[in-house]
Amino acid sequence: MPWELKEHAGRHYAVLFHYALPDDAWAVELSEAKPASAESLDAAMTHLPGAAFMVTHVPDEDPNLQPTVRVWSPDERVVPYEVMRWYMEQVADQVERCRIAFGQGEPEAVE
Repeated sequence: MPWELKEHAGRHYAVLFHYALPDDAWAVELSEAKPASAESLDAAMTHLPGAAFMVTHVPDEDPNLQPTVRVWSPDERVVPYEVMRWYMEQVADQVERCRIAFGQGEPEAVE
């Protein structure tokens, strides 16, 4: 599962990409990244994705289905504007990749 990291105002955020089989869609998750432990696989990795508080499902089987955004948070969360823009750019890129792959007849070869 690939992910992207971003630091903003001293906090680290992660966008994680994975396929959500029950939803027939790619999931793009936003979380606050947590410091990596000494036992992590890659010593250069300083942070790992945490528990997702926002997930966008991007369907790749039917181009007529629209992405959906789900927000999960038992506590109040503040997401900085720049982080939200970055996340939505990642979502838009995934939507574009899925639509291109679907147009080429390869919906499973998106990521």
